[in-house]
Amino acid sequence: MSKIEQVAPPTAETIFTSWVERFGRTLEAGDVPALLQHFDTESYWKDFLSFSWEHRTFVGHSQIQAAFNDALHRFEPHSIVVSPGRTAPRITRRSAKSVLEGFFDFQTKFGRGTAFVRLLHNPTDPMNPRIWMLLTSLQELHGFEEKIGARRPTGNQYAMNTTPNNWMDDRQRQQTFEDRDPEVLIVGAGHAGLILAARLGQLGVDTLVVDKTERIGDVWRERYHSLTLHNESTANHMPYIKFPETWPLWLSKDRLAGWLESYAEALELNVWTGTELVNASYDDIQKIWTATLRRSGKPDRIVRCPHLTIAIGVSGSIPNIPDIDGIQDFKGEVMHSGHYSHGKNYQGKRAIVIGTGNSGHDVAQDLHVNGAEKVWMYQRSPTCVVSLEPSATMVYKIYSEGLSVHDIDLVTSAIPYPVLEQTYQFMSKRCGEMDKPMLDSLNKVGFETYYGRDNTGFHMMYLRGEGGYYINVGCAELIANGDVGVIQGSDADRFVAEGLRMKDGSVIPCDVVVLATGFKNMQEGIRRLVGDDIADRVGPIWGFDKDYQMRNMWRRTAQDGFWVMGGALIDARLNSRYLAIEIKAALEGLLPARADMPVVKREEN
Repeated sequence: MSKIEQVAPPTAETIFTSWVERFGRTLEAGDVPALLQHFDTESYWKDFLSFSWEHRTFVGHSQIQAAFNDALHRFEPHSIVVSPGRTAPRITRRSAKSVLEGFFDFQTKFGRGTAFVRLLHNPTDPMNPRIWMLLTSLQELHGFEEKIGARRPTGNQYAMNTTPNNWMDDRQRQQTFEDRDPEVLIVGAGHAGLILAARLGQLGVDTLVVDKTERIGDVWRERYHSLTLHNESTANHMPYIKFPETWPLWLSKDRLAGWLESYAEALELNVWTGTELVNASYDDIQKIWTATLRRSGKPDRIVRCPHLTIAIGVSGSIPNIPDIDGIQDFKGEVMHSGHYSHGKNYQGKRAIVIGTGNSGHDVAQDLHVNGAEKVWMYQRSPTCVVSLEPSATMVYKIYSEGLSVHDIDLVTSAIPYPVLEQTYQFMSKRCGEMDKPMLDSLNKVGFETYYGRDNTGFHMMYLRGEGGYYINVGCAELIANGDVGVIQGSDADRFVAEGLRMKDGSVIPCDVVVLATGFKNMQEGIRRLVGDDIADRVGPIWGFDKDYQMRNMWRRTAQDGFWVMGGALIDARLNSRYLAIEIKAALEGLLPARADMPVVKREEN
């Protein structure tokens, strides 16, 4: 009797390499009908600049076909290969699906790109996977690559003493801009503005960053005393320089502020602190901004540049002050949380904190631990409360798995909005199970909780710009045990001289009211800087548009030469690459006119 030989199943690398070769040949041939055969019936293609000069999401065969029909002859993709040096292909499970995922590189007539793809893997037919989700991204422009690694400057002109100037002489000249105007003016020297300036600098773009604070990092340094980041430092690295391996997972505001100052120095960023943008106007004929900068102790400076970028924070830094009945009659102190600094100033005082998001909880906890006599939180609507660990860290867990941050950024970017909604609903259900004791204890004392309007949880609330969530770092326990009281807005009547009068006629006496009521949309900050016409032309900032893209962030806006930069450290690191490339492409005449951009509409359900 003959022995039947066992044939080992093909490896992930074998399957992926074979698929990339077939897909690459079809892509280079421009055979759109054949390309569609590589996509599953439920499929998504996200593109960051590489085939559209835009941030786009194409859903289903109809949109994908239209996008390829427009793009292939304009971008001429070629040289498609499995990405060397990136995370190896692997078979895993995502959203209850068996998938094969991996990276491949490609070239177009404009630059070098990298793609991340998730293929539906069928163990009974492993060599013929189909695309579930595909991300294509432009990583660099031909001829304008980042000056890093083998392309880094040699410094020979200083080492060989071939010029009268040393490095410091040239550095000081660069910073003063006495003999020139910048190509890009960035307003805001927080982490987002500095990260974009670093990216632009590596592309050879002459950039000036201005900030009205006196020191780089003050945007963090001047916030409330107890502020600490609520996601791990492993997820928050900035481009070109990682945080030290000795640093803790959770970074305090002052540690981050000092890092920003060091980052600007190390990467030779041109930053003017104590400098405020007074006004800016755009010449539609010459395509030039004229901006007036007011510098502390120096004459005003008029800057003329083709590109203006606003990086003042997604919230725009303008406090949202709601109408609160009777607050003008209250005789105590009233402040917005943006002006709150330290609980030690209110030792022995009674305080009401209006608003139950992250800031509200942090302020209430800070007041309590610093000896306030009594603290109440005034809740106006249900709050999404999640534990820091294990729940909140689920969103960023992949950044702690030892993979390259650059690879993970592409993996997370590849998830299309419809799949992201489903993923977050699953995660919220899991959070609810893990956090049930905490949530029950909050509900028991009258604090209302939920997971957002569609149960997608705190991170989707952040992405939509909705607020109303809290990552618990101890205040939930204070509320549950009564150390921090709860006032439901539906039970309150109005403020009176001595405190808050309830509908039953009783009065809760207090000495200070803190309005933890958030900030206005960044569009309103832009309105203050450049006026109504431009702010209205640009439109709302942040949150998703009808094409599943973040509104007016990190990409071309309706105003020529006007860009918006912002988001958390992760968002800024990831998207700064594409914004810098797009600005560089515009400066070099590579970016097509808006009228020449393709339009692929999403069919509404």
